[in-house]
Amino acid sequence: MQTKAIIFDVDGTLAHTERDGHLQACNKAFEQMNLPISWSWEHFQVLMKKIQGNAHRLRYELDTKFSLTENEKQSIVAEFEVLKKEVYIHEFLPRVELRDGVVKFIEEAVRKGLKLAIVSTSYESQIHALLAAQLQPFKANFNPVYGKETGPKTGAQGILYAKCVQELGLPPQECVVIEDSEAGLKAALRVGLPTIITYNDYTRDEDFTGALKVIKSLHEIDFNELSKLLTVTNP
Repeated sequence: MQTKAIIFDVDGTLAHTERDGHLQACNKAFEQMNLPISWSWEHFQVLMKKIQGNAHRLRYELDTKFSLTENEKQSIVAEFEVLKKEVYIHEFLPRVELRDGVVKFIEEAVRKGLKLAIVSTSYESQIHALLAAQLQPFKANFNPVYGKETGPKTGAQGILYAKCVQELGLPPQECVVIEDSEAGLKAALRVGLPTIITYNDYTRDEDFTGALKVIKSLHEIDFNELSKLLTVTNP
């Protein structure tokens, strides 16, 4: 089976954005808003495992730790979303590091003429900013780029992977997803997409049953092996 497209997750998959980007931007936004909240990396990992999205994580903190009216909580979360995004894009995103093997893998995919796409829970403005800052030579190769504005990625109503495959105009078995988490894997498998997991320090112990391959970084796989794996899976 020939691979014709690679669909990437972003946070924790393309780059180390969670600890070095999103967490730092959240705490900076809290500080600027004079909110008495400061998330440690340990607490942030706990929040990530049970709640998708930093606005929802903040809402959870407000619900469980503060006595506020519904209007007060909605106002705080709305202000946070705008401020945190700006802080992340302009201050922290340019500093985050790509994960090992990402550039080489993308270079090879482009050389082979594969289509590239992104499906993420992140805001699309943040995804485009990351591509511009860290993957500028390949930015134009990523199409479509789907994030939070386009629809839900995970959960029972997850539609982004299905929408992405439709836009690519390919059957799922000719696409390969690169993910880092159990939630992302389940979202891709729901659409029948073969998925490679490149786990990181905070997802390594999750359940990756059904993954095409589970590896520490993209250095551990090449496109010859990928074709063999797909042939075994889809003879």
